[in-house]
Amino acid sequence: MTRTLFSLTAALVGSSSAFTQSPSFSNASFSNPPMTGTMQKNTFLPAGTDLTRRSFSTLSESASSQSSSPRHSMLFAKEMSTYDIDTDENAEQSLADNPITYGANGQPSSPQTVNGDAGNVANRYSSVLESMDLNIPSLKELPSQRAISSNDVFCNRELRLDNIRAIGFDMDYTLAQYQQPNFDKLAFDGAKEKLVNSLGYPKEVLDFEYDHTYWVRGLIIDTARGNFLKIDRHKYVRMAYHGFSPISSNMRKQIYSKTFNKQPSFTEKGYVNMDTLFQHVDAHLFALLVEMKDFGEHEFLDMRTYEEIYRQVRECVDLCHRDGVIKDEVARDPEKYLVLDDGLLPMLRQYRENGIKVFLLTNSYWEYTSTAMNYLYHEKKVDEETQKKNEWTELFDLVVVGACKPAYLKDPYLNLFRVEPEDGSLKNTDGLFEIEALGEGGAEKFLEMGKCFQGGNWNHLQAMLETTAGEEIIYVGDHLYADVLRSKRALGWRSCFIMPELPEEMRIFNSQVDLRKSIMQLRSLRDELGAYADTMRLEMTKASFSESRAMEKKIEQIEEDDGKIKEKLSEAHRQYHSAFHPRWGQMFVAGYQDSRFGYFVKNYACLYTSKATNLGLASAARAFRTSGELLPHDNMLSRPSTEFVDAEVE
Repeated sequence: MTRTLFSLTAALVGSSSAFTQSPSFSNASFSNPPMTGTMQKNTFLPAGTDLTRRSFSTLSESASSQSSSPRHSMLFAKEMSTYDIDTDENAEQSLADNPITYGANGQPSSPQTVNGDAGNVANRYSSVLESMDLNIPSLKELPSQRAISSNDVFCNRELRLDNIRAIGFDMDYTLAQYQQPNFDKLAFDGAKEKLVNSLGYPKEVLDFEYDHTYWVRGLIIDTARGNFLKIDRHKYVRMAYHGFSPISSNMRKQIYSKTFNKQPSFTEKGYVNMDTLFQHVDAHLFALLVEMKDFGEHEFLDMRTYEEIYRQVRECVDLCHRDGVIKDEVARDPEKYLVLDDGLLPMLRQYRENGIKVFLLTNSYWEYTSTAMNYLYHEKKVDEETQKKNEWTELFDLVVVGACKPAYLKDPYLNLFRVEPEDGSLKNTDGLFEIEALGEGGAEKFLEMGKCFQGGNWNHLQAMLETTAGEEIIYVGDHLYADVLRSKRALGWRSCFIMPELPEEMRIFNSQVDLRKSIMQLRSLRDELGAYADTMRLEMTKASFSESRAMEKKIEQIEEDDGKIKEKLSEAHRQYHSAFHPRWGQMFVAGYQDSRFGYFVKNYACLYTSKATNLGLASAARAFRTSGELLPHDNMLSRPSTEFVDAEVE
């Protein structure tokens, strides 16, 4: 039985019946993801199969080609759409269809020459100080250009560290950084074995290979359709893949724009936000299974929906974090999986010396937390006797494991247990009532009985820290939702988001800054030409016949010039985004808008940086300030090429 157009369309568009029974396909071949970076060939796929040649056609394209070869038309369908107001979106669609590859020198195969001169400013502030009649003697101490490092801490909301009474840290991907892809492969390989040995998945699943470079944070998994999405801050889907296959622009709009009476929020059941690096494992394993289901001959997968497959992937990966598959291996060889940072201990000690309370709040349970933190503290694997001492706890005023974030930040009824550090056993505690019963200094007395806990909720934490205002607490974590958004939105905590990907994003942005300037100048030129043409169209209604004809020719020329600019702009934009990632582009940007990921970082992370220890490079008196933001009208007026015309003045 061959795969039909109807079943493919139903799976993608997601009619109500499409998910009650999964489409069944046979006599089809599997396909590899594009072989880029460190992507390894999957042994269950036949040699010579090329995924990059397959994309999803539009409904009309597919229908017209059914009589000849539906499969062939699906493989080679490509189209560029100008349906949207933002007509430059086809640059990203082109990137999805034809990823740009880079050579060893970091340059694209067809480099675009862009002229740019950063200049050498002797004194960056002399003109403004002169206009404001300010004499600043320390000005001479400043360098001609400010050095910006990937170790800097960047600010979205102004924050003074001397107003902070307590600072908390997540552990995974915050205090404990992991070696990639070694650490992820533990969960990936463990989940494969569970899928095959416990749930009956085809044995070919064991041949799957993991490639973390295929994914970036901020994507959305549509588990009901097997799709992976990148959306902008307006919830418009800019790029989409089905498994590893790019979805065409028209099909993408049929699924996520034109067929809905209500704009999807992408928070509904069935959508999973990739807000943490842990989810790269889920994404890659799910995408491989989507490919196997679509193009393989496996009745087991034919009888399951994409949503069921994803749920079982998630359960197996999660079980690897709980049953020892990961923990035991990290304990056996921590050097292979954990990254040491010589700034960690000095930073934590300095905060405590400055009178700031320091706490650890992690979802990991005690046994794994003890293993990881002992290695980071001693900077080597320790024996069992040393590990039981848990000397690393001297770095913290308070330790909470098994926190179950984000529920920890929302549910006031979660119970608190005291942890016995030597063996990890738990004891009941009344928490808030016990602190109150101890009278004056109750929190301090309560912590003297033991400062390591499991579970509980934010009420217990703030009582033990003796703080009542969220503004006095800053929490540092890597999970955009569970660590940053929820703590700030629900409790008013200040937040610092950890982004290990930031150095590479900054490095590429810096190398592409001239190209970006050219792109923005061309967009400005298109806008200016379009506004001028529109003015002439209005004037044509009042002009004489000869004047009208002259204006019409000018408009025709403008439209011709606009087409030339658009063609160059589309290619330049595609080249720019592919420099960041060959499939997904720049992490913080979708099209010319903030991506959903960038939007949430900007709105909920007071601070963000590449690693937690960067905070230790700032003194306790540091004041972080924003760079300021402009709306479009102010942004346009601030350009040296614009002139303000007061329409209210006759």
